Amino acid sequence: MARTIRRVLIRTLLTLTSAAPVYAQNHARPSAHVLGQAPSQAPAAQAAPSSSADISQIENEALVWLQNLIRINTSNPPGNELVAAKYLAGVLEQEGIHSETFESTPGRGFLVARLSSSAMPDPSRALLLMAHLDVVGVDKSKWSVDPFGGVIQAGYLYGRGAIDDKGMLAANLAVFVALKRSGARLNRDVIFIAEADEEDGGAQGIKFAVDKHWDKIASGFAINENGRVILKNGKPVYVGIQTTEKVAINVDVVATGTSGHASVPRKDNAVAHLAAAMAKIGAYEAPVQFNSVTRAYFDGLAPTQDEDTRKWMLALGTPDRGDHAARWISDANPTWNALLRDTATPTMLQAGIRQNVVPSEARGVVNIRMLPGNQLDPLLAKLKQLVNDPQVRFDVEPDGGEAAPSSSLTSDLYNTIVHAAGRTFPGTPVLPYMSTGFSDSWELRMRNVQAYGLDPFPLTDEDLSRIHADNERIPVDSFRKGIDFLYGVVSDFTVAK
Repeated sequence: MARTIRRVLIRTLLTLTSAAPVYAQNHARPSAHVLGQAPSQAPAAQAAPSSSADISQIENEALVWLQNLIRINTSNPPGNELVAAKYLAGVLEQEGIHSETFESTPGRGFLVARLSSSAMPDPSRALLLMAHLDVVGVDKSKWSVDPFGGVIQAGYLYGRGAIDDKGMLAANLAVFVALKRSGARLNRDVIFIAEADEEDGGAQGIKFAVDKHWDKIASGFAINENGRVILKNGKPVYVGIQTTEKVAINVDVVATGTSGHASVPRKDNAVAHLAAAMAKIGAYEAPVQFNSVTRAYFDGLAPTQDEDTRKWMLALGTPDRGDHAARWISDANPTWNALLRDTATPTMLQAGIRQNVVPSEARGVVNIRMLPGNQLDPLLAKLKQLVNDPQVRFDVEPDGGEAAPSSSLTSDLYNTIVHAAGRTFPGTPVLPYMSTGFSDSWELRMRNVQAYGLDPFPLTDEDLSRIHADNERIPVDSFRKGIDFLYGVVSDFTVAK
């Protein structure tokens, strides 16, 4: 059936020449890396014709959709995401797809649409394609282009949200539209959701959808952001499938002292005490801990690295060289460091009303990311011990996260992603991945949904470093390749054979 669909699409869609190839094409027969097996032992991925030409016109349209989404400023706060949702509704309406929009607060909420299967409705089999509409704010003075201009330069599309998460949103829309146009007979419902407020906790987005409108998005499986397809020297190094994530909690660090005139210094200066406390917190490294996902990740990643890196990755957790290996790996890559331990990162400082006034209070925020299953109290006790200052207190902000169950490494969807990755990126290891960032998948996993993070676009570490930073951008060629990958996953999983 999948071959038939692709042949239909070949006759109806145009061929689009990629704008900026960023990795070499490899047309060898693909294989997929399976957890617990070396790449040479992994079973071959199911043979399938490449869909790069089949959906090229959809990819072309999706690039325009992404540009238009970037041009709608949905910086959170305030969000105002339903403006972008209305744009999506217009695209879906042109394709003959009915959508609904639900408002949590004025201008915020989510949009949902559904392609129904030919089988009896069964929410436990449905697949949810999800992405968020909001983006983090920008300092326009630090950007080389208009962050809300959707500018294409030298093969890159620039803009806030190009990767996080409007790129995924446009890719989901492209796959959803491609399924509709193909006329495929689906073996399960496919649900498209675009939601608000992911960047600020999700209360106005996914939490609202789950708590108030679960019937609209009830599903057994989901594809979301926060996976990885990592490029190095123009070639994919590994495909990471996010199956779990660290837990985010914010803690206010508050220093108090005596206010007064700056010309008369005092030893209880709140600003000085806060600065000293934050410096100690920023320098702290929690002990190394592994879970089943991170251990499998490093074991699978090791064969792809240079000799020194491979040696120390394989030594992680060993009784004689484990500590040195952890230090070496942590120093080599900040993401690897964050995967190995709980982290406490100072992110905000606030104090004072005038240059010549000593304030009575200075405040900071520490963003804590804990490994799933860890408790906050031991870490907080350690930070208090390090600071050791009676003028400094720690206030835990409400609505902090809690650990959700990890998604299965043996589900039908996980296996489908592995096979599709082997077809799209032949010979590239496919690894389970624990994201250091938090995502809306948490809300779904708490409902027993098997949710997986993809971010199917091949990206370098430098590309990824621009997320939440200046000059966020996505390579146009990688955007198209990501749609090709995602379409392969979704069509394999949902189209009746």
